Amino acid sequence: MKKWTIGKPEPGAVSELMSRGGLPQICAGVLVSRGIDTIEKAADFFNQGGDGVLSDPFLIKDMTEAAELLLSAAEEGRKICVYGDYDCDGITATAVLYSYLRCMGAEVSYYINQRSEGYGLCAEALRKLAAEGTELIVTVDNGISAIEEAKLAAELGMELIITDHHQPSDLLPEAAAVVDPHRADDVSPFKDLCGCGVALKLIAAMDGGDYGSVMEQFSDLAAIATIGDIVPLKGENREIVRQGLHYLENTENYGLQALMEVSGVKTPVSSTAAAFSLVPRINASGRFGSASEAVELLLCEDPDQAEEMARRLNALNTERKAAEAEIMEDIKRYIAENPDMLHKRVLFVYGEGWHHGVIGIVAARLAERFGKPTFVLSDDGEYARGSARSVDGFSIHKALSACADTLTKFGGHSGAGGFSLEKSMITAFDEALQKYAAEEFPVMPVMQLHADKLIAPEELTAQSVSALAMLDPCGECNPSPMFAMLSARLLEVTALSGGAHTKLKLTYGNSGFFGLMFGTKTADFPYKPGDMLDIMACPEINTYGGRTSVNIRIADIRKSGISQQKYFAAKAAYEKYKRGEGAEKALIPRIVPQREELAAVYRAVPESGAALDTVYFSVCSDNLNYCKFRLAADIFGELGLTETDPYTETIRRLPTDKKANLDDSLILTELKRLAAENAVRT
Repeated sequence: MKKWTIGKPEPGAVSELMSRGGLPQICAGVLVSRGIDTIEKAADFFNQGGDGVLSDPFLIKDMTEAAELLLSAAEEGRKICVYGDYDCDGITATAVLYSYLRCMGAEVSYYINQRSEGYGLCAEALRKLAAEGTELIVTVDNGISAIEEAKLAAELGMELIITDHHQPSDLLPEAAAVVDPHRADDVSPFKDLCGCGVALKLIAAMDGGDYGSVMEQFSDLAAIATIGDIVPLKGENREIVRQGLHYLENTENYGLQALMEVSGVKTPVSSTAAAFSLVPRINASGRFGSASEAVELLLCEDPDQAEEMARRLNALNTERKAAEAEIMEDIKRYIAENPDMLHKRVLFVYGEGWHHGVIGIVAARLAERFGKPTFVLSDDGEYARGSARSVDGFSIHKALSACADTLTKFGGHSGAGGFSLEKSMITAFDEALQKYAAEEFPVMPVMQLHADKLIAPEELTAQSVSALAMLDPCGECNPSPMFAMLSARLLEVTALSGGAHTKLKLTYGNSGFFGLMFGTKTADFPYKPGDMLDIMACPEINTYGGRTSVNIRIADIRKSGISQQKYFAAKAAYEKYKRGEGAEKALIPRIVPQREELAAVYRAVPESGAALDTVYFSVCSDNLNYCKFRLAADIFGELGLTETDPYTETIRRLPTDKKANLDDSLILTELKRLAAENAVRT
C-alpha cells in the first residue's frame, strides 16, 4: 500500500482564478493545489507573456561567443565535430545541431561515446578526432565536468565549445565558450533546459536570436528530449513541449515519422505517448546498440530507409525489455531465497553480467514495487557498476556520499544516481548503506501518491474533465491531474485482453463510470462487487459511437476506511522486528497474536491466493494491526499451513490433512516469551 496525500486547495484562491482568470473550477482547483494560487502565477504557468515566451538566447552566458565561433568556423570551412551523449537528450541534441550546421554548409561530423567508454568527453576519442583533422568540438548534453579533457583538447590543437545543462562545479573547463544556464555567473531567466533545449537556443542565437524557423524545424525533437530527460515541465520547457508536440503531428522528419509508425503513436501526440513510446526506442540504441543508429534515423532523408532503421530501434527496444525481464527473474529468485532482505531499510541487489543499460530501469521498478530506495549493482569481474532510485525523503546522493569510502565513483541527485566500486567492496558498501539509513532514518520514508484534490461526483462530467486539457502538456513537475475518490461502490469486474488488464464498473455518489486498471490481472484483482473502495485516479474522456463519457485510469485502489497512519506505523514495527532490532516495550502486547486472531487470519487466507494487504483488510480491527497480522502469517508459514511469495507479496493456504499445533511455532514461542518478560517488568 502506498501512502496517500490529498491536496486541499484554498477556496478563496480557487474562486479568484475562476472569476478573474476565467478558469473552470476543476482546473482552478488543481492549480491552487499545486501552489499556483494567484492570477500572476497562473499567467506565468500558461506562458501568457506574448512575445517573451522563450527568453533571449543571448542572455545565457557565453552564448554570443559560442554562436559567433560556430558561424565563423562554418564559413571558413573548418572541420567541426558535434560531441553528444548516448541517451535520448544527447542523441536528439546531436541530431539537431549537426543537422543545422550541415544545412549551413559547414564541414561537420558528430561523435557519441559507446556506453563502454563512459559518459562525456573521452581522452581516447579526442585523440582520434584530432588525428582526423577536427579543429573545433562543440559538446551537447555533456562537458561541464570535463576539466582534464578540455586541457587535452587544447593540447591537441582543437578549440572547444561546451554546451550542457548539468550542474557545474566551482571550476569550469577551459574552453572558448562554456554555455550552461546553471553557471554561477549566468543571468538567463530559465535554468531548467535539457541538453537539447540548450542546443535549440544555440541554433536560435546563430539565427540572430529568432526562434520562428528554429522551433518549426527542431522543436519536435527538442520536445521529445525535454520529456525524456525528465526536466521540470514548466516555464520555457512547457512552451518547447507544447510547440514541439504540435509540430510532431505533421513532422517532416522521416525518422520520427517511421518511429511513430513502428511504435503505434497516433496524432495528436501526447507527452505520455512520447515518454513511453518514442523515448524508450531512442534510448534503446544507446543501451543495446550504438547511439549513432538513432542519430542516423533522425537525420535520414529516405523514407524507406528510415522505416528499416526504425524497425531496428524497435527490435533493440524489445531486446531491452527481454534483458530487463531476465534481470527481474534473477531478482525474484534471489528474493525467494533471501526474503528477509525486503525488511531492510534500503533494498540492495546485485548480479553478474546484468546489462548496464537497464539496471536503472530495474531499480526504478523495484523502488515502485516495494516503496523503498533501491540500489542495483551489476558485477562485471573486478569492478561493478550500479544504479539507484529513491522515494521522496531519502536522498540517493547523500546516501552515496555517506558510503564514498567504499566507492570508486558516484554521482546523481536526490531521486536517482549511479555508482561504481571494486568487487571486493560490495559487502562493505551494503553495510555502509544500511548503517547510513539506520542512523539517519529510524523510520524510513515511504512511497507516496499525491492527489491534487478530493473530487466531487458532480465534477466528473465530460465538460469538466475535457477542461483539464488546458493544463497540458503534462510531465515532470506538472503531472497529469490526479484525484481522490472516497467511498466508491464496485458494481462489476470485467477482464480485458484475456485477463491481462481489468475494467471496473463503479458508482460514485450519483455518478456511474468505468475504471481501467492496466497491468492489473483480473485474477489478481482483490475486491468483489459490493465493496466500498477509495480510489486514486486520472479522469479521461472516452468517445464511442458518437457518445462522450468519462472513464478513470486508476493509479491505486484500496478498501474504504483504512487508517494509513496505523498501517504504516505497524508495518514499520514489523520490519524493525524482522531486522532483529526488537520491539518497543509498549508495543509488545499489541503484536502477539492470540489464538482467536490466528484462527481469523487463517480462515481469511484463500487456497487460490491473495495479496497480503487484501487478506489483512478483510480481518483488520483495532486489536489486529498489520504487524500482528504479518507475524500470524509468518507463524502459519513456519508450520507449513500457508505459503507467502515475498516478491508478489501474496499468500495462499496450502492443502493439508494434518492438524497443526501452534505450540510448535518457534516464532509464536519467542513472541510469548517477550510478552511474559514485558509483563514482569511492568
